[in-house]
Amino acid sequence: MPNKFPILFSVATGSGEPIYKQIVDQVRRMVASGQLSAGDELPSVRDVAQSLAVNPMTISKAYSLAEAAGILERRRGLGMFVAPQHEKPQKLQARIELLRPALERAAEQTHQLEIEHELALNLFKKILGENK
Repeated sequence: MPNKFPILFSVATGSGEPIYKQIVDQVRRMVASGQLSAGDELPSVRDVAQSLAVNPMTISKAYSLAEAAGILERRRGLGMFVAPQHEKPQKLQARIELLRPALERAAEQTHQLEIEHELALNLFKKILGENK
């Protein structure tokens, strides 16, 4: 039976950031942007764990943390859904604030590697173009 959900998440297993946090952050961003909205069902813990080849407890922890943060809600016997208060995308400024920490880390690494700002910006533009 084919999976009714497209692949929603990706993880960087070599990252210093725990996988469960990567998942929570991705859910937060998708809800903020409107890619996921109130009432949307998320794939089961088992399906996500299989598609990412990670322990189901990791996904369960991510979903529980997103639920505690008010992003998701658990419907007994049905699964996890985006909480009702997320009917529309967040304002641009709120979405920018979610992006800011990643850009700050990239800026810090740019300085540490002594890469010229223009080169880093050009690389970022190229990466943005590749991920359309």
